[in-house]
Amino acid sequence: MLRFDDVRTAAEIVRQELPATPLQSHPLLDQALDGRAVLVKHENVLPTGAFKVRGGVHLAVRLTDAERAHGLVTCSTGNHAQSVAYGARLAGVRATIVMPAGAPASKRDAVRALGAEVVLAGTSLGEAAEHARGLAATTGAAFVCPTDERIVLGHATAYLELFGQAPELSAVFVPVGSGTGAAGACLARDALAPRCRVIGVQSSAAPAGWRSWRSGTIETAPATTRAAGLATTTGYPRTQEVLRARLDDFVLVDDAAIDDAARLRATCAHTLAEGAGAAALAGARAAHEWPSGPVAVMCTGGNASVDEIARLAGVATAA
Repeated sequence: MLRFDDVRTAAEIVRQELPATPLQSHPLLDQALDGRAVLVKHENVLPTGAFKVRGGVHLAVRLTDAERAHGLVTCSTGNHAQSVAYGARLAGVRATIVMPAGAPASKRDAVRALGAEVVLAGTSLGEAAEHARGLAATTGAAFVCPTDERIVLGHATAYLELFGQAPELSAVFVPVGSGTGAAGACLARDALAPRCRVIGVQSSAAPAGWRSWRSGTIETAPATTRAAGLATTTGYPRTQEVLRARLDDFVLVDDAAIDDAARLRATCAHTLAEGAGAAALAGARAAHEWPSGPVAVMCTGGNASVDEIARLAGVATAA
């Protein structure tokens, strides 16, 4: 069971390696939101360009002797991959990352630069996960699920930090792929800011998490979203257990709305956000009801590919 006391312990570990990230207001962004004020938590400034590195740092310290001896295998579309690669490098252990064939080249290159081996398999995260589990079984390496408890607790440290910076928040919007960030937000909120609403945001082109939350059972759905960090095809039991009990609302937005939010990030908040990193802002713009007090939106990652940047700018890329 995930506990807030364990989040505090994880935070002590994470802060030894990573700096606190800024929580900033951007008047031009507020103006673009018709005068509604938001605070942006800039997780994109962390070493791998995304909040998920927090999980990798925590994992590195919590590895078992067997994991250190035999190495790690995981699956990811990008940011979790870099997180595990970063943690493996810290711990001095081998890491193999299985990525779908369509994973952005920039993220593949970033994983290799951190010293991990990249294996391309399948066309979806689900197919990559199946291959990764098989690889772990044949090599003896440990499979690190994207919702491994050590990973979730590391991710939750972003929200312990957030509520320390802004304890009077009335709402925080959080993108949902596997749901580790949103689950971490709920754990921290319950302990530090019980009046704050945690609102999940997912692409309508990859709604497995939203469907699972709504139905109360683990569901699958196709993932055709352009936002690679949101392209999950199933709900995840560990995070859904938390979200079903504690998430206040869940908003679906289409990819066009995510692109619009990414443009606003760039032009009004001086921030390059990948699709998943812009989703929280898209969700805030589409909120069922605007909160009455201070609102935060998470910029969870800035690892936009060249193709993403060109699309947002309306520029054609070379074939």
